[in-house]
Amino acid sequence: MSDCFDHIQQLKQTIQSSVIGQTHVVDALILSLLTSGNVLLEGLPGTAKTRSIKTLAQALEVSLGRVQFTPDLLPSDVTGTEIYQEVEGKQTLTFQPGPIFNNLLLADEINRSPAKVQAALLEAMEERQITVAGKTHKLPKLFMVLATQNPIEQEGTYPLPEAQMDRFMMKILLDYPDAEAEFNIIELVRAEEVVTKSNSLTIDPSHIFTAREQIHQIHMSQAITTYIVAIVMATRKPSAYPDSPLAQWLTVGSSPRASIALDKCSRAAAWLAGKTFVDPDDVRSIVHSVLRHRLVLSYDAIADGITPDQVINEILRQVIAA
Repeated sequence: MSDCFDHIQQLKQTIQSSVIGQTHVVDALILSLLTSGNVLLEGLPGTAKTRSIKTLAQALEVSLGRVQFTPDLLPSDVTGTEIYQEVEGKQTLTFQPGPIFNNLLLADEINRSPAKVQAALLEAMEERQITVAGKTHKLPKLFMVLATQNPIEQEGTYPLPEAQMDRFMMKILLDYPDAEAEFNIIELVRAEEVVTKSNSLTIDPSHIFTAREQIHQIHMSQAITTYIVAIVMATRKPSAYPDSPLAQWLTVGSSPRASIALDKCSRAAAWLAGKTFVDPDDVRSIVHSVLRHRLVLSYDAIADGITPDQVINEILRQVIAA
């Protein structure tokens, strides 16, 4: 475990050296990578969303496809399309792969495009394949969708379909850095302007697959599994807690994908912490990132300014680990 573990820690440090003041973002990217999940980064412009993803691709030395989502984008601009080509005097229908055929796909400002384009990613995010003109095309083994979006309050955005939101392993919120981090960012960018070649260390992607195998061996007790199930069930049946405002806050709870994601991310968090088993703190460390985009709040909750994170905090207060 030590060699692989050391390489993943090295990957984490490499990204942190380039993305300052966003430690929770780096942690989420590593967790999503280790769990073969997709991640959604939401924040105002300039909060290092795109930089984080590009740094991850550079550290792994893997291919990065980028799609700038705009209102006039077409599904074929993402997945690719079949085109006619002349071969030896004959017209032949040939598949032209789109940018999705990379190890990592940066879906930049994904909520700038309408639902028909966003839906083009559904099959890829779930099954690591796409179907075009009735033919199925496999995607690389190391494939992730790393999407960025602006807050939905901004003009010119389209809410992501619930089915697509559910396919993101984690949703990470980014805020502006504090004064100290801001100072260090200026210093970093100034240094990058005079350095022509990066000295950042890279790791072989094979260590990711080895780490995933080791994470499968992390022990998950029945008590922790019961704790995870209880958290998810609290989102679906909030009326079971009559002394809590959960029933007034929630309209729709989380799907079984949430339970699976909590299980995977908890084991990955335990592995990253150097443990061989999962404890309640591991679950609590990732529960907000896993659940915040899988809850549908009531109109009353929205009107009162209640956030998904506040709902999750209330669930954690009500659901006690055994």
